[in-house]
Amino acid sequence: MDAVLPQLGFGFLAGYSAGLALRIVGRIVAFIVGLVFITLQLLAYFGYVQIDWYRIQHDLEPALSGPALQQAWHRFMEILTYNAPFGGGFAVGLAAGIRGR
Repeated sequence: MDAVLPQLGFGFLAGYSAGLALRIVGRIVAFIVGLVFITLQLLAYFGYVQIDWYRIQHDLEPALSGPALQQAWHRFMEILTYNAPFGGGFAVGLAAGIRGR
């Protein structure tokens, strides 16, 4: 029992740190995607490019929904908790880090 608490505590701390990093990287990626979207819309508005949003939606929909995304998430969690005895604490910490304020 004595060895379990430090592992859970370290797992939570490691998970929280990873979740915080994911949240920060996610915000950076969202900022870049938003900036690219605004740039494309400006170019389309002024007639420099023509964007087929329906084709983009058709091409991206399978990758962003269903089992592919779920499988990618499970693989990601498998990589983060590989050979780690603190997996339970890590998962809770990761959720707290991503959700935290």
